[in-house]
Amino acid sequence: MKTFKSIRWLLILSFLIMPFANVSHSTVSAAEEMSDTVILQMNSKVMVHNGVTMNSAQPVTVQNGTTFITLSSISALYGYKVSYNAATKEITAANDYHDLIFKIGSTIVYGDGLPVKIAIAPYILNGSLMVPVRTWSNLAESTLVLSGKQITLSWNVLKQPTADFAVEPGEIIAGETVVNYIDKSTNPSSQPYVQDFYTGRMDVFPAAGSYTITRQVQDVNGLWSEPYSVTVEVQPQNMPPVASFTTDKQEYRLGEKINYTDLSTDDSNEIVRRTWTGDDDVFFEPGLKTVTLEVQDAKGLTHSVTQTINVTDEVLYTQDEYYKLFAEPGVKFPMESKNVLDYPSLPYKIQDEGSQFVRSNSPEVLEGEGIAYVSQLTGQVRFMFHNINKIGYPVKIYLVATNNNSSSVTVSTGSVGIGGPDPYVDKSGKMAVLRYMNSLVARPAPTTTTIKPGQSVTLLPEISRIPLKQSDVFTAYADLYADKELTYRVVVVASSKDPIQEIPNLSILERNDVHVRGTFNKANRAIEMSDTLGEEPEVIMLGDRKMDTYTDGIDEITGQLELNTGNFGVLYKMRLQHVAPPYPDCA
Repeated sequence: MKTFKSIRWLLILSFLIMPFANVSHSTVSAAEEMSDTVILQMNSKVMVHNGVTMNSAQPVTVQNGTTFITLSSISALYGYKVSYNAATKEITAANDYHDLIFKIGSTIVYGDGLPVKIAIAPYILNGSLMVPVRTWSNLAESTLVLSGKQITLSWNVLKQPTADFAVEPGEIIAGETVVNYIDKSTNPSSQPYVQDFYTGRMDVFPAAGSYTITRQVQDVNGLWSEPYSVTVEVQPQNMPPVASFTTDKQEYRLGEKINYTDLSTDDSNEIVRRTWTGDDDVFFEPGLKTVTLEVQDAKGLTHSVTQTINVTDEVLYTQDEYYKLFAEPGVKFPMESKNVLDYPSLPYKIQDEGSQFVRSNSPEVLEGEGIAYVSQLTGQVRFMFHNINKIGYPVKIYLVATNNNSSSVTVSTGSVGIGGPDPYVDKSGKMAVLRYMNSLVARPAPTTTTIKPGQSVTLLPEISRIPLKQSDVFTAYADLYADKELTYRVVVVASSKDPIQEIPNLSILERNDVHVRGTFNKANRAIEMSDTLGEEPEVIMLGDRKMDTYTDGIDEITGQLELNTGNFGVLYKMRLQHVAPPYPDCA
C-alpha cells in the first residue's frame, strides 16, 4: 500500500544567501508557484493546466447529476499511468504514491486498496472511460471548486506553517524570572524550519510593563507563517513587607488595657501572616515589656519590628478586678478555684417553660443492634443521644417517627448540635453542646416534614450521616416540634440496613443501672434573680438539688420512674436584672 502523503522539495537559494530583513513574507505567491491547477468547463473538452490550454479526449459530461471526466486525460495531467487488466476488467491509474482502480459498471472504486462507494458507476463514452470528477478529486488528494459551469481542480497545494508558541511561567517578575518559550507551531511539510524569527523575545525582562513577542517561521518550501503574537505582563520585583504597629501610649499602669494598632504594609497588599510576640492586652507586673510583630507576604518574604513599652508599679486594676470587669464572653482567666466554693451562693427562682426532653443514654455502650428507646410525644421535644459503639462493626443511629393518627402530622426540626463520631468521649460531648448552643443563637429556619397516617419516616438525617465505627462515641442534641402525637423510636442498625424495614425484626435494648434513659418534663428553665450581682464575690449554683432540682420522668419502655441525674439536656435561660455598675475608674 502506498502513502497518501505527498512531499515536494524546493530549494530556493535566495532565502539562504539574502539577509532576513530583505525576505518577502508572501505566503500566497509561494503556495501558488508550488501547486498544479486545471480548469474545466461543463460540456467542453478544453482543459487549462497551469495556464496551458489543451483538449481532453471527451468533453466534461453530466449523468444523473454527477459530473464525469475522461480518466486518461485527467490522469495524465496528474502524472498517473493508466493500465487495463483484461482478466479482471479493471482500469488502474497509478503513480509513485497512489493506486486508483475503476471498473466499468461498478459503484465500488478502490483507492490504495480501500473500497469507496460512489453514486454512479464509471462508463464508456466513445471508447474513453469516464469517471466522476469529485471521486477523482478526493482519491487524488485534490481540492475542487465549482463556480457556475467552471470546475477548478488543484493538487500539490502546499499549506503554510503556523508559528504558535506559549510563554511560561504565568507570572513573570522583572529582572528575576527566566522565561521559557514553548513551541506549539505546526508544519504540514513535517520538515525543519528554514528560518524561525522572533521580535521582542527576551529571556529575562528588565523592567515591569507589557511586552509583545511576535514569531514567524519559514518552511523548506519557502512558505512563511502568519505572524503570531503573545503579550505578557511583567510584574515589578516583589519587595518585603514592612511591619509596623503603634500603641495608644508608651507607658501604662498595672491592669490598664493596651491597644495595639497594626500599620503593616506590603507592596502587593498580600500580607498572609502576622505573628505577635509579647502583645498582652494587660500586664500585672511592672517593668519594660518587649512587643514584636513579624509579617510575611505571599512570596514568603518577612519583616519584623520590635517596640518597648513601660509598665509602672501604679495599680489601676488588680488581675482579679480586671478580668471580672473586662473579660470577653468565653475568655478563660485565672482565679483561685479553691476559694469559689467558699463564696456565698446567690438565691434565685426557677420558672419551668414546659418543654419535654428524651434522654437516650442507656445502654451507653451499644453491644448489639436494636431499639434503644421508644416514646409517644406531642409538642416541643428535645432529644439527647449519647452512645459508644462496641458492636464490632459500623452502625448508625436513627430517629424514626411513626404516625398512628387518622390524619397527617407536621413535625419541624429546630436547633441541632452533633459531636462525633469520635474516639474521645469528652470531645464528642463538648462539641455537641457547643454546636447546639451556636445553633440556638443562629436560629436556623425549621425543616418541616409531613407524616401521613400509618407512615414511618426517619427524622434528623444529620445524626445518621456518618456511621459509628468500632469504639466511636456519638453525642447529639436536637429540638423537634410535632402538632400531633408521634411514636418516636431510637433505632440502632448496621450502616447498610434500612432502619424502618428492620424495626419488626429488632428487640428492645436493655438499659443498665449506671446511665439514664427516659422522658422528662421541664427541660427548659428560666432563672430569675432579684439580688444585685457583682458587689461581692458570689456564686450561682446550678444543679445543687436544692434551688435547682433534677428533672424527673419515666422510662416509657419499662415504666420505671427516672431522675435526670446532672440535668443533662436541660436548657437554662438566666435573666440578670440587677448587675452592679463597673468600678468608678472604669470607662
